Formats: sequence, C-alpha cells, structure tokens
Amino acid sequence: MSAVWSLGAGLLLLLLWVRHRGLEAVLVHHRWVFVCLFLLPLSILFDVYYQLRAWAVWRLHSAPRQHAQRVRHIQAQVREWKNEGSKRYMCTGRPGWLTVSLRVGKYKKIHKNIMINLMDVLEVDSERQVVRVEPLVTMGQLTAHLNPMGWTIPVVPELDDLTVGGLIMGTGIESSSHIYGLFQHTCVAYELVLADGSLVRCSPTENSDLFYAVPWSCGTLGFLVAAEIKMIPAKKYVKIHYEPVRGLQKICEKFTEESKKKENSFVEGLVYSLEEAVIMTGVLTDEAEQSKINRIGNYYKPWFFKHVEKYLKADRTGTEYIPSRHYYHRHTRSIFWELQDIIPFGNNPIFRYLFGWMVPPKISLLKLTQGEAIRKLYEQHHVVQDMLVPMKSLEKAIQTFHADLNVYPLWLCPFILPNNPGMVHPKGDEAELYVDIGAYGEPKRKQFEARASMRQMEKFVRSVHGFQMLYADCYMTREEFWDMFDGSLYHKLREQMNCKDAFPEVYDKICKAARH
Repeated sequence: MSAVWSLGAGLLLLLLWVRHRGLEAVLVHHRWVFVCLFLLPLSILFDVYYQLRAWAVWRLHSAPRQHAQRVRHIQAQVREWKNEGSKRYMCTGRPGWLTVSLRVGKYKKIHKNIMINLMDVLEVDSERQVVRVEPLVTMGQLTAHLNPMGWTIPVVPELDDLTVGGLIMGTGIESSSHIYGLFQHTCVAYELVLADGSLVRCSPTENSDLFYAVPWSCGTLGFLVAAEIKMIPAKKYVKIHYEPVRGLQKICEKFTEESKKKENSFVEGLVYSLEEAVIMTGVLTDEAEQSKINRIGNYYKPWFFKHVEKYLKADRTGTEYIPSRHYYHRHTRSIFWELQDIIPFGNNPIFRYLFGWMVPPKISLLKLTQGEAIRKLYEQHHVVQDMLVPMKSLEKAIQTFHADLNVYPLWLCPFILPNNPGMVHPKGDEAELYVDIGAYGEPKRKQFEARASMRQMEKFVRSVHGFQMLYADCYMTREEFWDMFDGSLYHKLREQMNCKDAFPEVYDKICKAARH
C-alpha cells in the first residue's frame, strides 16, 4: 500500500511541476519526462500489437488469399476518384505521423486519400531466392520472419520501422551496399496500381521503364502494392573488426580501401570529429569464439555508437562476433544517436537495466506528439540529413559538413551505384563507388541557420554530382532539384501514364519551397 501512496504522491508532484512550468515548456525543454512516462509504454503496446498480428496472419495463411482482395479495393478507390472527376491529387491514406521521415507534409489534408492496408509477407520462394512482400512490411518484421528460415535480404536498412514501400519509393542503404547497391537494386519486381486503376507488374524485362522510374519517385507514378526482393543465405554472426583512424586524409584513404574489398560483407565508418573515426569491417560467419560474442542488441547493452567510441578512446583495434540480427539493427535502440538528445541519460547503465527494454520510442509517436513548438525548434536547431556523394569527394565532403554543420558523429556508408536508368545514377557510363554521409543532431556551428546552411550543403552536393535523400528537408528550387536528379525517364512516364492529374510531381511533394 505504501508503494501505491508513494507512486501517487510522485505523480501529484509531477503534475504540479508541469502546471508550474507550463506543458509546452516541459515538452520542449524536458521532453524526456513525457517520453519516459507515456511514449515508451505506448511504443511497447504498438510493437506487441503488430507482432501478434503478423504472427496470426502467417499462422492462418490469410495474407496471400486476402492480398488480391485488398488490391481490388485499392483499384476501386482509384476508379471512384476518376468517376468523381479527378478533381484532386491522390496520395496514400496512411497518416503522415506514421512515417519514419521527420518531414511534415500537409498534402494529405487536401489530397484524395487512398487507403492501403498492406503489411504482410506474402511468399518466401526459396527456389528463386526471392521474398514477395506488401509495401508496409517493416525491416524488423522481415528479418524476424526470414532469419529463422535461414534467409535474409542483401541490404537491411537500419531502424526496425522502415518499410519496404518507403525504401523503394524513397531509398535505403546499409553497410553491405558497397556490394549490393541501394535497397532498390536488390528488388527484382514491383506491382503497382496506376492512375487509371489498372494493376501492373514491372521488372528489368517487363515494363522496364516503369521499373527503373519507381525508385525515388515518392509515390508519384502509382501505388505500390507488392515487391519482390532478392534473398541471400543468412549466417549466425557478423565478425566485426574495429579500427580507430586519426587524420582526415588517413580516414578517407582507409575507408575507401576497405569499401573496395568485396571480401568485406560490411563496411561502416563513424566519424567522431574532423580528425577521428572508427572504421568497421565485417564478414558473415556461422562460427564464433564464444568469449568474443557481443549480443549488442540486448536491451541492457551500451548503445552501439558509444560502444564503438570506446575503441577510439582506448586507441586500440578489436574484433568481436555480433549475432546477425543484432548487427542489422545495431543502431535501432538509440535511433543512431538521436535518442541522446531526447533522453540524455538513456545510455546510463542504471536506465538501461531498468528501462532499456522499452527503448526506443516509436519515431511515429514522437512525431505525433511533438507539437508546433518542438517542430519549429527541431527545424531551426536540428539536422537529419543523408547526402550521397562520390567516394572520390569524401574528404572534401567531410570538410564541408564540418564547416556548414559541425555535427558529430557522422555516419559513413559506402555503396555501389550502377548506371541504370532513373532519377539516380553516376555521371559516367559505368558503376561508381559512392558514400552516404549521415548527419543527425544539433549543429555546433555558431552561425548555423537552417535554410541558408542546408542550401550551401545542397549546392556542394550538386557540384560533385551527388544526391540528397528525400526523406529529409530539402530547400532546393525546382531547377536546382532537377539539376541534381535526372528527370528524363520520370517525366516521360508521367506524361505517358496520365499521372499529371493524379499525383503531384515529386518536387512539389517533398521540397520546402513547394510544399503546402
């Protein structure tokens, strides 16, 4: 009984404190209070619901049977839109706060919402080594489904909640991308409902123009209803080697050298300052030295980027074995390093042991509850950006990130970019090695101003024939945007498939200069 009284007294004091400070002030300056007391428990309930649902669907074998019916319902909604006179653009009916992107788009309030409740794994074809999934299947869901069968997908982008649809219509990357390319390059077919309500399958040999135009189109060519993705055999562990490197030139040379080695299953770099980084290489294996196994995904373990930093501080190399699924989602618990700004004590051992099993809060719930004050604060004093630049421009790019943002750590992830048709391809006629530079956090540059600083960054990226990931805030003009991206195939298909009255242009959907 005394415990109940203590809890009640604590809650009363908390409410009095919130009333004294003001709810908005608490949510802005002490957000961890709200996150720990409300969002973490809600996130657990979300996870339990979706896990139970996925298990029930697969056990009852209902997903393949119901898929065709669900697709017909989507087609019926599109035809209804046509019969109403095609007066508004269409978009998916999924609420904006459910997406992992931090961008706030208001177009869903004025466009015709098409409900697309497709979130199931449809088929695992071991003979073809292909898995067929619906667009709302998440990375966490997919790896949990495939790994017990002895399979995985070649590119497993970080964060459990990233969806197949988002990774195709936007893009996705992982530390295996130096071998396999971006997420889109591991897909072998897409199925879409087009603006006229028809269902179309496309692949490199069937409706190939559409197949190559879909990635990066952000849902402006049609509604994705299924995708086929390559599978590769899964192994139990990733044998990972940590190597601290000092000096920017040496960091870039070492990272480039390791990224060119196909014997490395994984290559990743964490840059902790302009002159300090840890380069990690990994290989898949079924054998492990028991004394060196590190189950980094366990809730009580240190956040991965903090664990890596220990090798830098101790100035020593190291090797360990991480269970494969733990490795694929190694940055999930700390949302890379974003969670340290939300729960400053989140990596404290006491917090990890007592409450680490509830971490991380759902990004969608963070968005839903952030309010206008926090949104504006984040927009002006926080950066979440991924810039893709040729590997040969890495040193200059890091210097530019340091001068314009001064955000650390920086995430380095190499990828091979094939010369395929579509919005994103190398400048030359052959595949080229690129690198994703991810900046997530509060800029330390004294004169940082969101719009001006990001426009400087975007100008640099265009100058080296790089690309900006479209999940983040984009400040380019229409002319600058189509200077960065190749719109020739995209515009041709929008004309051919009568998309102009059905969907907004991708620029109008994602860029701040055009967004409603």
